[in-house]
Amino acid sequence: MQSTDKRPLSWLFQQFQLKPGKPAIFSGLRSLFILGVPIGVGIISGHAAASAIATMAAWFVGMVNVDGAYRQRATAMIAATIGVTLMFVIASLVSSHLWLAVPTTFLVIFIAGLASLYGNVAASVSLVTSIMFVISLARFASYSNLSTLIQQSALCLAGGTWTTALLLGLWVVRPDVPAMQVVANCYLSLSKFVDLEGQRTLNPKARQQWAQQFLQAQDTIIQDLTAARSVWTTIWTRQKGANLRGNYLLVLIEDVNQIVNSVVALSELLAIASEHQLFSRLQKEIQQVIEQLAIALQMLSQAIAKGKNSPHLGDLDRSLEALEHHRQVLRSQVLNKTINVQPDSYSDLVNLEKITASLRKLAQQIHTDADIVTDLIQGKQPSIAQRDISPPAQPERTAIIDTLRNNFTFDSILFRHALRLALITTFAELLASLLQLPRGYWITLTVLVALKPNFGGTSETTVQRVIGTILGGIIGITLILLVKNQLAIAVCFLLLVFVAMSVRSLSYSIFTILLTSAIILLLNIISAGGWKVGVLRIFDSLAGGGLALLGSYLLFPRWERQQLPAQLEKTIRANLAYYQQVIANYMHPEQNASVDSINMLRHQAALENVNANAAAQRLFSEPRHIQGEIEPVMTLMAYIRGFFSSVTTLAEHLREFSGEYQFVELKRLTDTIVQVLENLADALQQGQPPQSLPALDSYLEAIHNQIEQLHTARLLEIATNSHSLTPTLQAVREQTPLSTELDRIVNEIKVMHCVIARLQE
Repeated sequence: MQSTDKRPLSWLFQQFQLKPGKPAIFSGLRSLFILGVPIGVGIISGHAAASAIATMAAWFVGMVNVDGAYRQRATAMIAATIGVTLMFVIASLVSSHLWLAVPTTFLVIFIAGLASLYGNVAASVSLVTSIMFVISLARFASYSNLSTLIQQSALCLAGGTWTTALLLGLWVVRPDVPAMQVVANCYLSLSKFVDLEGQRTLNPKARQQWAQQFLQAQDTIIQDLTAARSVWTTIWTRQKGANLRGNYLLVLIEDVNQIVNSVVALSELLAIASEHQLFSRLQKEIQQVIEQLAIALQMLSQAIAKGKNSPHLGDLDRSLEALEHHRQVLRSQVLNKTINVQPDSYSDLVNLEKITASLRKLAQQIHTDADIVTDLIQGKQPSIAQRDISPPAQPERTAIIDTLRNNFTFDSILFRHALRLALITTFAELLASLLQLPRGYWITLTVLVALKPNFGGTSETTVQRVIGTILGGIIGITLILLVKNQLAIAVCFLLLVFVAMSVRSLSYSIFTILLTSAIILLLNIISAGGWKVGVLRIFDSLAGGGLALLGSYLLFPRWERQQLPAQLEKTIRANLAYYQQVIANYMHPEQNASVDSINMLRHQAALENVNANAAAQRLFSEPRHIQGEIEPVMTLMAYIRGFFSSVTTLAEHLREFSGEYQFVELKRLTDTIVQVLENLADALQQGQPPQSLPALDSYLEAIHNQIEQLHTARLLEIATNSHSLTPTLQAVREQTPLSTELDRIVNEIKVMHCVIARLQE
C-alpha cells in the first residue's frame, strides 16, 4: 500500500511530482491546433469575443477522454459536440430568470452525475457538457432574440465539429494505434515491474519499501492489462473476427499475463532463497539476468509503440549463460563439500535451480514475443507455433433503464454522489447570483470538478486544484501585467495550453497550474479584465473548494471504514476460490483444470486485490476521527497480497508437477485452510470475531518430515547417480516448492486471522 508522507514540505512536493512516463507532446500539439484555429479566426476577423464560444466548445470536446475503437471515439466526440451545444441552448433560454436557472442547474448536474453509471466515457462527456452549461449560464448565454441564439449556437456547434473532424481524421489514418499503444503500455509497465524485482535482488534487506513499490507496480499492470483487453474487445468484436494484426496483439496481451505470473512466482522464490547462505554466491548473476529482462521488455514496448522491428536479445542470453555456469559450479562445490555450507544446503540448491529455470523460461517467453512483434510489424504470417488463446470475455450489457432503476436508491454510491453534486453546485450557483459576485461561476466550476464520490477523492482533488489555482493565478496575473499586446497574450495562452495538455497525464497539479494561467489569459482576451481576473479566480477557487469539502463531509457520506469490510470479504473469497482451484490440481492431477479456468480466477483475485488496495487508500485520506486505526488494514492487505503471490507460485509450479508423489496430509491441510478463510470472510461480513485457529502446524510438521526424508534419500543416491533423473530427484523437485509455499501460506493465514480478530474488536 502506498504510504503518504505527512510532513508539510514533503507532502507539498509530492503534489508536484511527475508520474513515470513521457510528456504527451502529440496531445499538446493537437490541443494547440484545436484552439489556435478558432482563436486565429476570431483575431483576424476582429471578433475575438464572439470566437470564444467556438473556442470553448472546441476545447471541451477535445478534452473528452476516450480510449478504444474508432467507432467508440467517434460516438463520444459527436455526443460531446451535441451535448455542449445543447447545454449552451438550455443555458441561454433560462439565464434571464433566476427562478428558472436554479432548478435547471440542479436537473442538468444531477443527470450528468448519473451518467457515470454507464462508464468512464459517459462520465467524461457529461463532465465537459456540465462545465459548458455552467460557463454558458454565466458568461455567454443571453436570450435577446432567436437570431442571436441561432448564431451563437452555430458557433458552439462549429467549434465542437471542428475538433471532432480533426481528431477523427487523425485517428482514421492508423485505426490500430489505440490497440498498439495499450499493448505497448502493458510491456512498459511490465518492464518497470521486473526492474523492481532486480532492485529487490540487489538489496533484499529493504523489504518494506520494495514491497510497497512492487505491489503498486503489480496493480498498474493489472489495470493496464484490463484496459488492453477492453480496447482489443471493443475494436475486434464488432467485426466478424480479428485480422492478423488483431490476433498478434491478443497473443501479446495474454503473454503479459503469463509473464506477470512468472515474475510473481520468481519473487516468492527469491524471497525464500535470499534468507539462506548460498544465495549471495549467485546474487550478482541473478540480478544481471533480471536487469536484462527489464531492458528487453522496455525495448519490446518501444518496438510495439513505434512500429519497429524487435531488438536483439544477445545481452540477455549471455547473462543467462553466465548464471547457468555459476550455478553448476556452485552445485559441484556443495556436493563435493569444497566450501563451508550448512547441512541443509541441498534444499537451497533446489531453490536456486528453480530460480534459474524460472529466469530461463522468462527469457524464452520474451524471445517468443520478440518474434511475434517482428511478424506483427512486418505483417508476416506467424513464424511460431499457433496457440489457442480465446478472446477476452465481453461483459454482459445491461439495459440503460435497468441500470438507472437499479441505482435509483440511496444504497447506490453514484446516486448519492449525483444528488450531492447537484445540490452543492446549485447552491454555489444561487450564492453567486444572489451576492452578485463578479465571475462567481468559478465557485460553481470548482465544486463541479472537485467533488468526487468519496471524501478522500474530493479532498485530494480540492487541495491540488486550490494549490494549482493559486500558483496559476499568480503566473496569469504576472503575464497580464508584463505583456500588454493582445496577440502576444494569445501566443502565451496557446503555449500554456500546449504544455498543460502535454503534462496532463503526468501531474494533475501542474496541469491545473498551467490551465488556470491559460484560462486567465483567455478571459483577458475576451473581456480585458486585467490582473483582477487572476485575483478573483484564486478567491473563487478557495470558496468552491471549501463548499466541495463541506458537501462531501455533510451530505449523504458513506465512509470507507463502513464499506471496507465488505470489500475485504470479497477479496478474501476471490483469493480463496483461486487457491481452491490451484490446490485441487495438486491433489487430483488426473482431473487437471483448464489453464483458462485458473487464469480467470487469478485475474478476478488480482482485480479484487486492486480494489481493496484502492479502498484502503481512500480510507487513508479520510478524516482521522472517522478512519480509525489504519495499521491493521495495511497489514491485512499486505498478507492478502502475500497469499495471492504464494498461490500464483503454486500455479506456475503446476506445469512441472506430475502428481506421482503426494503429501499424506495435503488434503487435511487444504480443507483446514479453506475452512479458516471462509470463516475469516464470514467474520468480516457479519462483523463478528473469527473462530479460533485450528492446529495448522501439526499438518505442516508431517509435510516437513516427508521433505526431510526425500532430501536425505536424494543425498544418499547422489554418490552413485548424480545426473540421472531418478524418481527421488523428481519428487524433490516437485515437492520442495510445494512444501515451502504451504509453509508461507499457513503463516500468512495466521497473520490475517490475528489482524481480522483485532479489527472486529
